[in-house]
Amino acid sequence: MSRRLQDRVVAVTGASGIAAAGARRFAEEGAAVFVISRRVEPCAALAEEIRASGGRCEWAVADLQDEPDTVAAFADCTKRLGRIDGLFAVAGGSGRRFGDGPIHEVPLEGWDATLALNGRPPFLAAREATKAMLDQPPRASGTRGAIVLVTSVLADHPSTLFATHSYAAVKGAEVSLTKAMAAYYGEHLIRVNAVAPGLIRTPMAERAATDPTSVAYASRKQPLAAGLLPPEDVAAAGLFLLSDEARYITGQVIAVDGGWGVTETVP
Repeated sequence: MSRRLQDRVVAVTGASGIAAAGARRFAEEGAAVFVISRRVEPCAALAEEIRASGGRCEWAVADLQDEPDTVAAFADCTKRLGRIDGLFAVAGGSGRRFGDGPIHEVPLEGWDATLALNGRPPFLAAREATKAMLDQPPRASGTRGAIVLVTSVLADHPSTLFATHSYAAVKGAEVSLTKAMAAYYGEHLIRVNAVAPGLIRTPMAERAATDPTSVAYASRKQPLAAGLLPPEDVAAAGLFLLSDEARYITGQVIAVDGGWGVTETVP
């Protein structure tokens, strides 16, 4: 590895799928990683794995929809590791269990629950990371910190097969938040970008990964991968945006979608 994040502190929200892939990669590149998720077991297992490979990883348990929990977790990060140079905000999930789907079928409580599950974690994490970055001196590269929000290809390239309208709406809001933050905090030397994954092989996509229709659709819609994409490729994009290689890049959304956004197909 090229140690692109040497001596940096990167907070990661989530402890599985894309978040876990990011934590592993950032640690390999020299970062001290701080994982925040709501259950002890995934956090502890991921930290143990990273440490066994020679990396540094601390963690805290928090419900990232809960404000006091999230504030305490980020305060713990700065207390234990000194600062926050990067945020990789992944935590969220499918709203199908709340009734998310085509808008005419979505109950109000399903809409609210999906927006809370996918809107509160990036908002609270970005807010707390930004506060920490504003209070710390810039690094030699000239930036105080870099934030990467993980949104979704569905925000800009919807699909009738994956008609989860509440999820698409809140992921679109995350894109808007990225651009608004980038515009405001640039003069404070904080960069804000986003990664928009396509259909990734993660626990959230387990239903799609075992559904023949979804798998066949993904093989056509994501032709570069001929199916679901590995989470490590999303982590690689996150690494680039967190590193000094992207020190003059802000307000951008990089789609890691295997061609989803430019490929025509039908379910």
